[in-house]
Amino acid sequence: MIQETSAGIIIYYKEKYLLLQYRKGHWDFAKGHVESLETLQQTAVRETKEETNLDVEIIPGFREEISYKFRNRDKHLVKKTVYMFIGKPITHKINLSHEHKNHVWLSYDEAMLKLTYKNAQKMLERANRFILSLPYR
Repeated sequence: MIQETSAGIIIYYKEKYLLLQYRKGHWDFAKGHVESLETLQQTAVRETKEETNLDVEIIPGFREEISYKFRNRDKHLVKKTVYMFIGKPITHKINLSHEHKNHVWLSYDEAMLKLTYKNAQKMLERANRFILSLPYR
C-alpha cells in the first residue's frame, strides 16, 4: 500500500473559517503533500500560501490528524494521513491557485454545512472546540 502525508491549515479570522472549493467541486481546507525535508507546519504554511496567497500564523497547541484510504488514478490503494493546524491570516488578499474555483468565509455552523466530507467536518468540530477554549479569539 502506498503511504501519503499531507498537511494543511484551518484558517480562522473574525469568527469565520475559510473554505476552498476545489476544481472537482468539493469544499475543504487548504492542504497538500509534504515535500522532502519539510516539517508538517512548513508544509501547511507553504500549501496555504500556494493555494490562497495568504501568509498565515499557526496558532500553537492544535495539531490533529485524519487518515483514510482511496484508490489513485492507477487503481493502487493509498493510505493518506493529513495533519491539520489552525492559523490566522497575516495578509488578507486571497488569490486562488489553479486547483480551486471559489472560496468563502463562513461561520462555524455554515462551514459545517458547506464542507463536503465528514472527516473535514470532524476536523472543523475539533478546531472550533479548540478555538472556543482559547482565552483570546
